Order: sequence, then structure tokens, then C-alpha cells
Amino acid sequence: MTIAAQAHAFTVSELNRQVKSLLESSFMLIQVQGEISNFVRPSSGHWYFTLKDERAQVRCAMFRNRNQFLKYRPKDGDQVVLRARVSLYEGRGEFQLIGEFMEESGTGRLQQAFEELKFRLQREGLFAPEHKQPLPAHPRHLGVVTSPSGAAIHDILSVLRRRFPGLPVTLYPTAVQGDEAAPGIVRALHLAQRHAECDVLIVGRGGGSLEDLWPFNDERVARAIHASRIPVVSAVGHETDVSIADFVADVRAPTPSAAAELLSPDVRALQQRLDQARQRLQDRLRLQIGQGRERVLALQSRLRHPGDRLRERSQRLDELELRLRQATLRLLRERRERLARQQARLRQIRPERQLLRQRQQLDGLRQQLERQMRHLLHDKRLRSAALAGQLNAVSPLATLERGYAIVQDTQGRVIEDASQVAAGDIIETRLARGSLRSQVTETQAHDEQ
Repeated sequence: MTIAAQAHAFTVSELNRQVKSLLESSFMLIQVQGEISNFVRPSSGHWYFTLKDERAQVRCAMFRNRNQFLKYRPKDGDQVVLRARVSLYEGRGEFQLIGEFMEESGTGRLQQAFEELKFRLQREGLFAPEHKQPLPAHPRHLGVVTSPSGAAIHDILSVLRRRFPGLPVTLYPTAVQGDEAAPGIVRALHLAQRHAECDVLIVGRGGGSLEDLWPFNDERVARAIHASRIPVVSAVGHETDVSIADFVADVRAPTPSAAAELLSPDVRALQQRLDQARQRLQDRLRLQIGQGRERVLALQSRLRHPGDRLRERSQRLDELELRLRQATLRLLRERRERLARQQARLRQIRPERQLLRQRQQLDGLRQQLERQMRHLLHDKRLRSAALAGQLNAVSPLATLERGYAIVQDTQGRVIEDASQVAAGDIIETRLARGSLRSQVTETQAHDEQ
């Protein structure tokens, strides 16, 4: 052997370790069918046996943390299906399978029980679409029925922190694996109904073997989900896993993370809606001001008559100005209330800086609007006063103030010619202040010059 070859030589431990790593990374969870032989169960509770067929055999181990959940107790000569991971026992360099779940050959008892329960509940109508409750468009409070130490709750909270951290979450803790899991899930669902603080529930857990997920195939759990007054999203295992809870629930999510994505609104979309609402408010205010200005100008153009009509139109103008101001203030108040509701929702996710900037912009717009309204009203009043002065200048009442009088007969006709009356007729003479009633004693005609 050369020096270079010696530099790359493996120790036995290194070789076995790398072969084990290669085997475990190359094979996912597999199922192997065969006959059990050499079955051994030491005091540790682990199981060691050989799985064989007519031409080959393989060493197997199934550790206590897995075999304790099996109701089936294997023995030599049993035909079984073993769900296992491919590995290598480094100490002896032996290729072996590490068992995760075992059932008798043929249709597995768990799978058979699953199909029987599914058929029975479907026949009762528990899966019918008309029993499905709609999910809230924007949940106010989310309830989660799962293990407090499992991966599911961590995945859900991670998604909510990213998408909508202000959403309140209540955990109803329960075991999700083992004999006590199904009653615990039922109790958690009943507790959520009594509290009545959540408007939607996620029920589920992370991935696992069929026996790990079996509590969600329990009839008690299925009926508790069906009876829930709160909409339920089932999120059990991975995307390929299917449980009875998925069929009964109002909505099925492929994973707990997907359920959180489904129920949480996107804070960026809410921010975009707020920006659009603010833009609509500004456009509406500009439109209202423009329409009010045109209305005032139109009313002013109709002020063409003296005396009482002028005062009537002036009063009408004041009323319209007040109505315009009240309508503008009411619109502002409504928009402020709507904006306050949006701000209350955004305060849950703490966008303090952006809200402060938007509030300052709104205050600036309101002050600008008030200044423009005051200037507009002041200009219109000055214009109205000027028009009143011009009308007064051409009024016949001003002529009377200079010493002239208007003479009328008893029918109110203005007398312009002496020939219109005769001696003895009664006439009225209107002065600047008061009038005279007199009788004609004589008329004189004057030739026109």
C-alpha cells in the first residue's frame, strides 16, 4: 500500500458511520412484508426479530417508544407488514430495519377500521356540504387544539408572527398521540365551546405514522367536531395524510402552517386598503368642495331683484352655506370614524410611525379645508354686499330720498300726465318717508318743450 492510499484509509467505525448515513438518507419510510422469526423482547422493552421470506431475511429492531403504542403483539411465524427506516447497526456492521409501526398482513386493522368508520359517518351525513360552516373573513380570535409542546403550535405561531401578529390566539392543550389523546381532544373542543371567545378553531398536529395520527380517526373526535358551533379547520399531519377529522371539519388544511396561512389576513393587504380609503376620502372632499363652490356661484347669479327678493336670496345663500358646512363636517366626522376603526385594527400590529404620519397629514388637510372654507365664505359675503349696494343705487327709493315723489291714483297707477285725472279725483303722493292723500281741485296741461 502506498503512502497516498494510507492517507485516505477509513477506520471501521468511520466506514460503518458513513454507510449508516448513506442508507438513512437514501431511503424514506418504507413498508416491508414478511414472516417474523427469532423474536426477542428483553427487559428494556425493545423488540428484536428477523423478517424473512422464502429467499432472504433482514434483521429488525423496534424500540419501546414505538412498540408501546401497538395493540398487536407479534410472535414467531406471524405474517406482518412493517413500516420502517433503513439503517445500519454500527457496532456489528449489520444492515437492519428500525420499525415505526407494525400490523398483520393483508388489509391492516387500522386501515380497515378507518374505512368502516368513514363509511358509517358518511352515511349518517356528517361529511355533507350543507353542514359545513363558513370561515370568518377576518378572524377576531383564533383557537388551537393541539399539543403545547408539538411542532404544530410552533408552526402556527410562526406564520401568525409573519402575517398578522395582532391576532389573539388561545391554546387548548391536549395530548395528540396515545390512548388519552382522543378524549383530550374532545374535552378541548367542549372547553372552547364553553368559553365562546374564539370565532374559528384549528384542530391538528404535525406529521407521524398512521398510529400516531389515529386519535383524529376516533369517532368521538369526529362527532365533537361535527357538533362544534365554532367553525373548525382540520390540520392533521402532512399534505398526504388524510383523517376522519378532515372529512368532518368545515375546512381541511394540508398542514398546520397552511391552516394559519388560510385564517390570517395579510397586514400588507390591510395597509393597502387603508391607503386606498384615505385617497378616496381626499377625492370625495375635493369633489364636495368643488360642487359647493359651483352651487354658491349659481345661487349668486340668481340674485337680480331688489328689496325683499334680494334679502330672501341672501338668506337662502346663508342657509346653503350652513348646509354645505354641516355636510362637510358630517362627511369629515364619518371619515374620521372610519379611519379610527382602521387605526384601531392597525394598532394591534403596532404601525405607530406610519399612523402618526397619516394622522398628521389628515390634520393638515382638515386645517387647509377649514381655511379655504373661511376664505370662500368671506369672499362671498363681500361680493353679496357689493351687489346689494349696486342694486340700492338704482332703486327708485333712492330717488325719493332726494326730494322727489311718486303720484298714484286710487287704483295704484302712476300718474305721469295731468290729463289722467280730473278735478275732484283722489290721489296719493308717496314721499321718501310716508305718503299724502289729497283731492285734485284743478288740472293744468303744459305743452311739451
